[in-house]
Amino acid sequence: MNLRALIVSDRPDYRQLLAHHVTLEWRDALPAEYEPATRGRLPAGFTGVAYDVVLLDHEVQGGRGLDWIADFRSRPAFPPIVYFATGSDPAVLERARGAGAIAVLPRTEFEHADLCGTLRRALAQRHNVLADTSRAALSQVSPDRFGSVHIRGYRCVRRLAVGGSSSVYLACDTRTDEQRVLKIFRQVPDVVEGSTTFDRFLREYELVAHLRHPNIARIYDIGVADDHVYLSMEYFPGGDLRARMREKLDPATALGYVRQMAGALGALHEVGVLHRDVKPGNLLMRQDDSVAFIDFGLARQLRLESDITGAGAIFGTPHYMSPEQGHGTPLDERSDLYSLGVVLYEMLTGDKPYVAETPLAVIYLHANAPIPRLPAQLSPLQSLLDGLLAKKPQDRPPSATAIVARIDELLQSAAA
Repeated sequence: MNLRALIVSDRPDYRQLLAHHVTLEWRDALPAEYEPATRGRLPAGFTGVAYDVVLLDHEVQGGRGLDWIADFRSRPAFPPIVYFATGSDPAVLERARGAGAIAVLPRTEFEHADLCGTLRRALAQRHNVLADTSRAALSQVSPDRFGSVHIRGYRCVRRLAVGGSSSVYLACDTRTDEQRVLKIFRQVPDVVEGSTTFDRFLREYELVAHLRHPNIARIYDIGVADDHVYLSMEYFPGGDLRARMREKLDPATALGYVRQMAGALGALHEVGVLHRDVKPGNLLMRQDDSVAFIDFGLARQLRLESDITGAGAIFGTPHYMSPEQGHGTPLDERSDLYSLGVVLYEMLTGDKPYVAETPLAVIYLHANAPIPRLPAQLSPLQSLLDGLLAKKPQDRPPSATAIVARIDELLQSAAA
């Protein structure tokens, strides 16, 4: 189980220290950071729903950490708070606990094992609270109730998953009696004054909803219910590509999947949409063994912009991110193509191209390490991989369409 942590401190070096402790234990974690000294108080609508725990430095705003605890605990369903106190004054420690911190640790002399044990306790508490809330909501008799949200026209069958930004349900469309997946975003959009996230979210998903491509999941409905955005999408009982990849795929099968993915990305790119989160978990399998993209990276965009993340932040899964995405620089279609190359390498070898101790180290390798070599029996595919995993966008194929054409050549050559 991964950990989603928010670190609040005015000191960049202290935020990095806490992030280091987190990533030593949860290697795929990518802690978010917030600096009150330059950004002030968190917006009133920020509820921390995207996080499992908040690590709060006593020294924020000149030693006003206790005031921040009180502010956080006044927000509904706020995550557990781990407080890092200066000194060992029993009065300060008692006030921090009384204000609602799940644990109080010394700011500079805590043990790594103590911090990790505290974070595991916070993680368990957070998941128990979310599970209890969901069970209580699901016990309601109203068939159109999904957690705390009523959505007319759909009947709840069961909950499929709960994430940091959304809950996912299997539902029945009462108009057609067909099964659908409802994805309900937990954070109400536009909590930050002047935010245009919700407008962009609807505009981009409406573009995708009008696409009719066999390798893009169908979106049937986009709407707002009880102030929550929801999507009604195609249901995939076959699971995701990650499950299919538990066994190493033969080259023809891997190329066939990549061809489908490239075709879908080409359709998205034509309407101006970047996926931004190409990875096996975002590719679902149909019964005919075809794959279809879901998500399009927008769930992450909605969650983070509704919370606190500013310009230049790093989004996504580090193992699949392009060098430019990992460093927070502007992206174009070729960033998606790089991620496609990572998926291709993993399908062919069973391994990720770059693995390291921390997410930041993985990001560094994507930008600086040599492109990995395929085994000798797969050498005919090396040139395709070299193009996809080129460090500079201008050295990659110019479009997804070019990748489809290249794969067709490789498949024809193999069949000859």
